[in-house]
Amino acid sequence: MQEIRCPNCGEVFQVDESGYAQIAQQVRDSEFEKELARRESALLARQDEALKLAKLQQERAYDKTIGERDAALAERTREIERLKEQLKGSETEKKLAVAEAVQKKTQELAEGEKKILTLESELTAQRSESQLKQKALQEQYEEKLKSKDEQIEYYKDFKARQSTKMIGESLEQHCLTQFNTIRMTAFPTAYFEKDNDARTGSKGDFIFREADENGTEFISIMFEMKNEADQTATKHKNEDFFKELDKDRREKHCEYAVLVSLLEIDNELYNNGIVDVSYRYEKMYVVRPQFFIPIITLLRNAALNSLKYRRELEIVRNQQLDILHFEENMNAFKEGFARNYRIASERFQTAIDEIDKTITHLQKIKDALLSSENNLRLANNKAEDLSIKKLTKNAPSVKAMFDEQRETPQE
Repeated sequence: MQEIRCPNCGEVFQVDESGYAQIAQQVRDSEFEKELARRESALLARQDEALKLAKLQQERAYDKTIGERDAALAERTREIERLKEQLKGSETEKKLAVAEAVQKKTQELAEGEKKILTLESELTAQRSESQLKQKALQEQYEEKLKSKDEQIEYYKDFKARQSTKMIGESLEQHCLTQFNTIRMTAFPTAYFEKDNDARTGSKGDFIFREADENGTEFISIMFEMKNEADQTATKHKNEDFFKELDKDRREKHCEYAVLVSLLEIDNELYNNGIVDVSYRYEKMYVVRPQFFIPIITLLRNAALNSLKYRRELEIVRNQQLDILHFEENMNAFKEGFARNYRIASERFQTAIDEIDKTITHLQKIKDALLSSENNLRLANNKAEDLSIKKLTKNAPSVKAMFDEQRETPQE
């Protein structure tokens, strides 16, 4: 089939080989007839002009002399012969032009057919490529679907063969084994251990931490593993454990929280890969066990990209901590100085009070001493004024004894 575009309306329609050949023949015959008619009209027009010119010359020659008539006739005869030859030449030229136009048109049609064949070939190749891609995508989808079904069956069988107590422990052991298998090659300096700290009332299952060579921690993840047997009467949902996991993450100062879950095994949301549930709780993800290692790698690589900024932040924090320590030391010095000043001031005031009391006491002693001095002066005056006569004034017997003593001669 051939495609032909209408030059007027632009519509593309298809014709078979015979129809296309008929159209091409019609185009060639029509073009040829049109060109032939045009050339004939032009030739006749030129002939009319030539005849008019010849008639005019003849009339002019007739008006002159009869002798010139013969010359004019001869000239006309020659002109007629020339025109005949010209007509023959024009017919040849016309045939050549028509042949050239037909050849050109034929070449254009041949090129059109070639382009059509090329486009058909490209279209066929594109269809083949599209079919191959579609087949490959279908095979990949079927392979993924088969793998997913196999994993679901595996975990269903895995759970069916376990007791209720072993279910959670086996999932934890499965993840621990996976991590230990690549620990030395992928995470040689990382910390990944059971969370045994239940001082806050609850604990997660595992904590992952990693720091750089300077001791700057750049990634920390709180893990919780959840599983249950198919025959369990009350089926849990993943979201039942979000709140507690977020609480454990915050209490243990972890940046991320990851729930490794085999709950809701038929839920397509959790079966498609890593599920971000940060719209419910900050920096929280839910994964199937096969994505346990990929989620660590993903979060760790993202944290490594921001390690430079974490180091700068740590420097700023340390600087702020130094400033805080300086302020604490300054405040401690101020408080100590103020306390010592207060104690010294209180003791100084006490000493002043004691001095004032001492001064008052000394003044009293001074006054007492001054009073004693006056009494002593009076006593001295009295002592100096003391005589036997005064002493024996009211004691006649003593006076008599003193008198007797004065009269008795000394031996």
